[in-house]
Amino acid sequence: MEIRSYIEKCEEALLSPYASFSTKSRGRLRPVPECPLRTAFQRDRDRIIHSKSFRRLKHKTQVFIIPEGDHYRTRLTHTLEVAQIARTISRALRLNEDLTEAIALGHDLGHTPFGHAGESALNEVYSEGFKHNEHSLRVVDKLEGENGLNLTWEVRDGILNHTGKVMPVTLEGQVVKLADRIAYINHDIDDALRGGILQLEDLPLHCRELLGNRHGERINNMVMDVIANSTGKDRIIMSADAKKAMDDLRSFMFERVYIGSEAKKEETKAKLVVKYLYQYFLEHPEQLPKEYQKKIEVEKLDRIVVDYIAGMTDRYAIRVYQQLFLPSPWVY
Repeated sequence: MEIRSYIEKCEEALLSPYASFSTKSRGRLRPVPECPLRTAFQRDRDRIIHSKSFRRLKHKTQVFIIPEGDHYRTRLTHTLEVAQIARTISRALRLNEDLTEAIALGHDLGHTPFGHAGESALNEVYSEGFKHNEHSLRVVDKLEGENGLNLTWEVRDGILNHTGKVMPVTLEGQVVKLADRIAYINHDIDDALRGGILQLEDLPLHCRELLGNRHGERINNMVMDVIANSTGKDRIIMSADAKKAMDDLRSFMFERVYIGSEAKKEETKAKLVVKYLYQYFLEHPEQLPKEYQKKIEVEKLDRIVVDYIAGMTDRYAIRVYQQLFLPSPWVY
């Protein structure tokens, strides 16, 4: 028996009836022969992990723009924390962990340099608008590799709808959507405490009383609440009290950290870097890398420029900006 077939039979025997089964995937944009070792969702996970877009996440901003310390989160460490939380929930609910992990690892591939500051800047200058979740789907469908990663429909749906009002169709996608919020609220609190922007007693008292004072305690209580309230159901939910506490923490973070705090003091500069790069490459398309120049024949220039800039890491965007706009020292 092929190893893949054995795994698929294990899914049928062990997973919840609400889970997504590898054998029942809606398929890929382009059919491919099945792998003798891995299920469809395992292959998607592997394709994402081995992609250049995934590796670049290590040098993209989470909250702190180019932080000095080594322990602040980047977009990559955020992604790994989302995957860990989502897998814990999926395992407890007997959902498909491979699908959950693939969605979690791919959900932020479309994030720009400087995090949401870069996203906001591109959204302001690009006529068709820019949302990182939509660009994440574009990355896996078209930009990564020669012709995209050709992922399954379920992974693509989870990536596209991990944020916003539309819910993912699969419960695994819904788990990732909630795990994303659990992860970033808690690790952003942790980073803000480390950076001296917050003190523990600043956090709303009712949130600390319900969810806990320590980082791990808060995550554990949120995860346990999701599992307790989603078991045996066809949707992923939290209790009203836990959801309110989580939403209140998120609102608190917007008020104290995400807008106007020390963590965001470089955000205006970061947005200007992105906007200047966008305008420059619109006016000088011959300066784009050759692989992007080739695409001008089949796509609009502004779309290609957005693709190029969105794929940049923080430090690469700054380096390109320096090369284009700052004078180099005269060596004699």
